[in-house]
Amino acid sequence: MPTEPAPAATEVSPPDGPPRALLIAAVVVAVAAIAAVLGIAATRQAPVQPVVIASVPAPKADSSTCRALLEAVPTNLGEFKRAVAADPVPPGAAAWRGSADNFPVIMRCGIDRPAEFVVGSPIQMVNAVQWFRLDDPDVDRSTWVTVDRPVYVALTLPNESGPTPIQTLSDLIARTMPAVPIDPNPAR
Repeated sequence: MPTEPAPAATEVSPPDGPPRALLIAAVVVAVAAIAAVLGIAATRQAPVQPVVIASVPAPKADSSTCRALLEAVPTNLGEFKRAVAADPVPPGAAAWRGSADNFPVIMRCGIDRPAEFVVGSPIQMVNAVQWFRLDDPDVDRSTWVTVDRPVYVALTLPNESGPTPIQTLSDLIARTMPAVPIDPNPAR
């Protein structure tokens, strides 16, 4: 009986590179290292400079009305986050910072009635609070002052802040302070 030839031995070729398991482990380690570096970078931010709040006459800043308002101010006013104020912090004041390159939002409670607020001055209602606007054409911000509350509250805003800061604080002021009749200075 004729015999069939024996099957030829297959030749085993040497591997073309490292084992597959080693490659997978290297990729996992690399991805984990990148994630760790990005995580550390995200948590490490440049030190934030405290906001300097200029002192202005605020004879009622230590009133119970202003203290209640300061205790209730929110952490955020839209994109603006509550900021640390540089010492000495004027009584009745609080600040919020948007980005480092823009002017912060600054609130001062208990200030004097603005001299510019006279009979016939235009006022604007924002969420149940009446505001008088002071503009300085030389700067990129405006100051709004409540005129229908037992104490005057000033809110200085960068022009690009949008409506959220004044709307949020109007809601808070309406909840924490009763409305009173406006009392402007005599007309000039």
